[in-house]
Amino acid sequence: MDETEFWELIDTTREGAEGDPEDQADLLVERLVQLDPDAVLDFARHFESRFNRAYRWDLWGAAWVLLDGASDDAFDFFRCWLIGQGREVFEGALHDPDELVTLLTDFDEELDGDGEELGYAADEAYEQLTGTVAADLGIPPAPSEPEGTPLDLEDDKVLAERYPKLWERFRV
Repeated sequence: MDETEFWELIDTTREGAEGDPEDQADLLVERLVQLDPDAVLDFARHFESRFNRAYRWDLWGAAWVLLDGASDDAFDFFRCWLIGQGREVFEGALHDPDELVTLLTDFDEELDGDGEELGYAADEAYEQLTGTVAADLGIPPAPSEPEGTPLDLEDDKVLAERYPKLWERFRV
């Protein structure tokens, strides 16, 4: 599975789920079990590498603003959700997290921002196909600390200055 196929699966399942991350995860599992186990592992590698790329302080700060706080687990689930939004939103957020204000046409903190189930879709599909747990994907693990300059996520002034567009739309 190449990168284009990965993003096509993400996009078609998001559209089929009408943006609901839990429904998207279910659709993703349904689509993945139609593939062979090696393709599912390829999908998992693509997902995991993007998940690791998004482990950044600047993105955590944006998630904190959007969600009105984001613990370690909440940030993990946010990164899964962000991948589920598709390539344009994902890459745009990595380029400039404050641009999520324009990349996300609708955002409801009660419904959006948590894609925990998306993070398990490939594992679930692989297990359904093979009856076994997926082996190590062979990609480097995420670093122990987020990439970039640490932010004081509990300092509203810091967040308002770093993410003026998101702060204006979601926190004022």
